[in-house]
Amino acid sequence: MGKIRHIALIVPDPEASAKFFEEALELKVVGRARRGIYLSDGTINVALLKIEPHEGEPRLYHFGVWVDDLEEAEKKAQAAGATYLAGRPTSPNSFYECKYKDPNGIVFDLTHNGWVGAVKNVVPAKETADA
Repeated sequence: MGKIRHIALIVPDPEASAKFFEEALELKVVGRARRGIYLSDGTINVALLKIEPHEGEPRLYHFGVWVDDLEEAEKKAQAAGATYLAGRPTSPNSFYECKYKDPNGIVFDLTHNGWVGAVKNVVPAKETADA
């Protein structure tokens, strides 16, 4: 089963957006990239990427799914109608992902290595009788 563990937003000013998310939601900066800043709540990685001139307005850019077996996940995605766009992990420990487009044109990433600041398996708290 895939786990949604990465969301990318394109924004005009990643530094200002990171400050907002740190103050408003207490997300933590966990990394920096060529194009932006990575934040996390400890489960999901949020990339704040600088808008490129051809990308238009701020918006959700793509989401990412952490899978157990990348090759198997790619086969399933393509069989369901996804189209490969770009990307391959560059090393065994690379955070880089494979990008696909669903039949509606929504971009999503598949990775078997995950993203900095995110955890793959969330362990739910034990329920209490009062819950």
